[in-house]
Amino acid sequence: MYQNPGADDVATGRAGALPETWGRTPLTVVMPTYNEAGNVPRMAELLMDLDIPGLRLLIVDDSSPDGTGQIAEELAQKFHAEDGTPRMSVMHRTAKDGLGRAYAAGMSKAVEDGAAYVLQMDADGSHPEGKIAEMLGVALSTDAGLVVGSRYVPGGTLSDAWGAHRKLLSRWANAYASTILGTRVRDITGGFNLWSADALRAIDLGSVGSAGYSFQVEMKYAALRKGFQVMEVPIHFEDRTVGESKMNLAVQLESIAMPWKLRVRSRGRK
Repeated sequence: MYQNPGADDVATGRAGALPETWGRTPLTVVMPTYNEAGNVPRMAELLMDLDIPGLRLLIVDDSSPDGTGQIAEELAQKFHAEDGTPRMSVMHRTAKDGLGRAYAAGMSKAVEDGAAYVLQMDADGSHPEGKIAEMLGVALSTDAGLVVGSRYVPGGTLSDAWGAHRKLLSRWANAYASTILGTRVRDITGGFNLWSADALRAIDLGSVGSAGYSFQVEMKYAALRKGFQVMEVPIHFEDRTVGESKMNLAVQLESIAMPWKLRVRSRGRK
């Protein structure tokens, strides 16, 4: 059973090297892609080289015009577990309808296929794969339903490539969402998150309404509302070096409106 500490209980955790049995825990990394042909081969190699035999990679590709989906299919033929089962697979979606919906589809598939934990991770290299073992260790040692790879707890850092304006905007967005929703999660907008399958089932991914980056906020808030413990682990967030950001005006407007929608909705359910 998970601890139910109350909607605002958030802790920061650290973990050491994974015991062998923990390393075999079924963990699926869900990585949405759209025009990430220049990044996927490197990311797949980095993940498959980790000393986490239970790790699997699911690419969720939204029909990338640059052939990302086909590249991922070819890569998937290279990686197999000791028993011969695939360690990498590809979900092909026919429409590009938002990062949030791509994540929801991939996370649902991962849980259906038996993952005990699901990790959200960007394909652009901004999230540190070297932190995955620590995040899994924190989840297993604390029974947390969610472990956040956090830029804004002590020890967390941002890329030097980010200018002062971008750093200020990111911190403002976190403070804005957390203040409206009344949480103490320091990186509520962050996209490097490890979920237990139990938490994802309780949240019900099909009920999540966010299409864009506000998916990150809605999911964390839902976990807190369900009473799951949330831990934050410090990470260094690196800027992408290949490809372009998918952030646009519509996504930004959704991110501004979503905390208010969630607040109104939660009050209506009391």
